[in-house]
Amino acid sequence: MKLDRLLGILTILLQNDRVTAPYLAERFEVNRRTIGRDVDALCQAGIPVVTYQGTGGGIAIAEGFKLDKSVLTTDELSGIIAALKGIGSVSDRSNVERTLDKLHANAAAVVSLREPIVIDLASHYKGQITGKIELIKRAVLEMRMIEFDYFYDKGESHRRIEPYFVIFQWTAWYVFGFCHERQDWRLFKLTRLWNLSSCNENYTPRDIPPERRNFVDKPAEDTRLVALFDPSQKYKLIEYYGMDCYSETNDGLRFEIGFSNQDYIIEWLLGFGGNVKVLEPDYIADGIITTAKKIISNYK
Repeated sequence: MKLDRLLGILTILLQNDRVTAPYLAERFEVNRRTIGRDVDALCQAGIPVVTYQGTGGGIAIAEGFKLDKSVLTTDELSGIIAALKGIGSVSDRSNVERTLDKLHANAAAVVSLREPIVIDLASHYKGQITGKIELIKRAVLEMRMIEFDYFYDKGESHRRIEPYFVIFQWTAWYVFGFCHERQDWRLFKLTRLWNLSSCNENYTPRDIPPERRNFVDKPAEDTRLVALFDPSQKYKLIEYYGMDCYSETNDGLRFEIGFSNQDYIIEWLLGFGGNVKVLEPDYIADGIITTAKKIISNYK
């Protein structure tokens, strides 16, 4: 899949209310099936492209989302380019070969495709992630239930959900939906989700509560961790929590932060090996000691 072809299709859709797949196939010298995959890729990038069947049908940007060519800014175009580049790591690799056509005959500026943003979301599970994203995306568009086996800290379970969004947050992909087993909204990490399939059952979309739309919300951090880190770990602390997360003392880097998940904070601290000492709370220090003893016993 060529990024320049995706951008070319987007440009044509911006210039026309509706075009046909045969027209696009001839214009870009590919078959209609390739055009269909390109339309799916544009939808995956967050551009609401729809198809209409029958006489007078074709491909168009959905009503209510049509971009106004005359007021489309350079920053907005750059955002579209960055989104399309992001597809490359979860779909076919893209090569930038041509510049973007002008969106209007009198446009004052042409946006370069060589936008200085590279988004690489590849992983060991790239192939599986791509297939999962495609299946979930189609299920969302068709308002169809999905089911899967899910692995998490309490074991594993089989889930059936109404999917609404595929989300990339920090370093992982998630599907957000309404879980029938829990009767609540949930985020499921795609790398923990296996044996995924689309059901033959459709669902009626629910209204998502406003407080559940903020996917970056974290649980209340009601406990404080106080720890001393070796100065050699300064770069890691800055990477995780920024420049102001510690204070320098004669004994090392004093670090304080709130947390809510005891198991997670112990696993995180263990990643520093002998370069950290927990001062508070005592039960976190005890948890590290217990884990360290277990590690030693594994090698006796």
